[in-house]
Amino acid sequence: MHISRTIFLSCLFCWALNSTVARAEEWSVSELMEAMSQTRMARAKFVEQKNISMLEQPIESSGELFYTAPDRLEKRTLQPKAESMQLEGSTLWIISEGKSHVLQLSRYPEIAAFIDSIRGLLSGDRKALERSYQLQLSGKKTAWTLILEPKNPRVQKVLLRIEIEGAQTTLRNILIEQADGDSSSMKITPVSSR
Repeated sequence: MHISRTIFLSCLFCWALNSTVARAEEWSVSELMEAMSQTRMARAKFVEQKNISMLEQPIESSGELFYTAPDRLEKRTLQPKAESMQLEGSTLWIISEGKSHVLQLSRYPEIAAFIDSIRGLLSGDRKALERSYQLQLSGKKTAWTLILEPKNPRVQKVLLRIEIEGAQTTLRNILIEQADGDSSSMKITPVSSR
């Protein structure tokens, strides 16, 4: 009886210790947002695959991403053709095939919701994210996944969810699932600033 009680207490102790270690390794939304808010500039390379139901093969593109706090984003697609998207404040400039287009995000809530997801995460603005999305974070500091599900019914008709994987303050992958079944996955590789 004494041996079984000792084994039971040992097992209970090990379980309690493992639970404490697991809780210590967990990465909370608050901790993630605090860490992200410290990033002033970032540069990365990307490879994006778009799966469109009408096409047999995914469309692949690659290029560079730039972020400058608090709200400047730039996506330069280099392959298969040059294209640039620059966002500052609520204005989006798209330069493609020598033509420039300017969009005010207030007129396009579906686009604004997606952009706010990336910009809100990069700037560590939890309130901005929570205005548009339900947040669900899993993992630990060195390997986390943040799932964003839109709250706005109008946006839900276009966007099902965004899943972002990262390590500490580095984004690794962004998966976008659309309501029509199309999706895109962007692999991100940081480039060190010199």
